[in-house]
Amino acid sequence: MAKSNYRKINVISSEQITENMQRVVFNGDDLGDFPHDCASGYIKILFSPDGKALTEKTQVEALSPARPLMRTYSIRAFHPEQQAMTVDFVLHKDSDGPASKWAQSSKSGDSLVIGGPGPVKLVNNEADWFFIVGDMTALPALSCNLEQLPDSAKGYAFIEVMSELDIQDLKAPAGVSISWIINQGLKYPERLLKAVYEAQWLAGKPYIWCACEFNAMRALRMYFKNDRKIESQNMYISSYWKSGNTEDQHKVAKREDTRQA
Repeated sequence: MAKSNYRKINVISSEQITENMQRVVFNGDDLGDFPHDCASGYIKILFSPDGKALTEKTQVEALSPARPLMRTYSIRAFHPEQQAMTVDFVLHKDSDGPASKWAQSSKSGDSLVIGGPGPVKLVNNEADWFFIVGDMTALPALSCNLEQLPDSAKGYAFIEVMSELDIQDLKAPAGVSISWIINQGLKYPERLLKAVYEAQWLAGKPYIWCACEFNAMRALRMYFKNDRKIESQNMYISSYWKSGNTEDQHKVAKREDTRQA
C-alpha cells in the first residue's frame, strides 16, 4: 500500500454494541478526500511488528525496512459532512490479536494510522433475488448491503454470531428473511452451512454475497458454483479470516486458493 494512502484518524467514541462487538467512530482531516460511498469497503489498520498501534504517519516511515502489521476492517458507515467513519470490531476476548485488543481499550482522543479505503463489494441490485451469507467479521459489510437493497428486494440473509446477545436490529427490505445462527467462538461452521443448504431456492436468478471463515467459504463456493450453477459474475464470495491463522497467514492461504480455484 502506497505511503500516500496512509491517514491519521482520531477516535470520537467507542462503545460495546453487543456481547462481542465494539463500535468505534473516527474522524480526522485525512478523511476529507474519502469517497462518499465507501461504506462496505475496507481500511487497513497499522501496527508495529510487536503489535502496538501506530498513531503518527511518521512512525510508519521509521519502521523501514521493517513492515507494519496490517489488519483489515470493513467501513460500517461514512458521513462525509462530519468526516466521520464507523468501524465495528469483533472482540476476540481470548486472543492476542492487536486490533481486537486495541478496540477493547480504545477511548475518545486515541489515534490510529490507516491505509485505504479499499473497494466496496455490493450486490447487483438488478438480480431477481438475493442470497447473503456472513459471520460476525462480515456483519458490517453485510449490513451495508442489506441497507442499500431496493424496497422490493426478496431473498435471504444468514448471519453467524457468537451469542444471542450479538444479534443486531438490522435495516432490510421486508422481503428479505434474516436468520441468525448462534455459534459460540465461530468454531462450528457446519451450523451455517446446514442453514444455507436447507434454504428453499427461489425462482429467478439470484445474486450471491458471501463472506466468512476460509474453510466455510470454500464449502459454500462449491455449493453455489457446482450445485446451484451460479456464474462468477453473479457471486461475490470471500474469506475474511482463517481459523488458527493470523491475517498474514490467511493472505497466503487465499493466494494459494485463488490459484487452485
